[in-house]
Amino acid sequence: MNHIILLLAVLAVFVTPTALIRLLGRRAGFPRWMLLAFLLAGWLTVFAGWSLSQRAQPFLFPDTSPCFGGSSTPVSQYFPPDSFCRHADGELRTVNGPDAKLAFWAAATTTVAMAGAAGVWRRRRV
Repeated sequence: MNHIILLLAVLAVFVTPTALIRLLGRRAGFPRWMLLAFLLAGWLTVFAGWSLSQRAQPFLFPDTSPCFGGSSTPVSQYFPPDSFCRHADGELRTVNGPDAKLAFWAAATTTVAMAGAAGVWRRRRV
């Protein structure tokens, strides 16, 4: 039974949005390379944002979480994605470095740029 639930979850979360974007993009006449770049950048943005916002959670990453075992409390922020540890003095300290944030913002910018390029491409074609 658990396998069926997992399969349905994967279908709902990954396959359906990807198939919908591919279907709408093909119907609009966008080139395959543009759809592929948009989908890859979009999923990279989603996964990078998820990992940045959940990195401090000790129940997800018990061995690597800086909030594990100490007197600090994990705090998640979903946009812009980041994780913090709230220490005993009340200060929030991020657990993500600048390189991880740069990877998220590069993927997000690429996703938006590909959507804009598709709009420009479509206007020129019509």
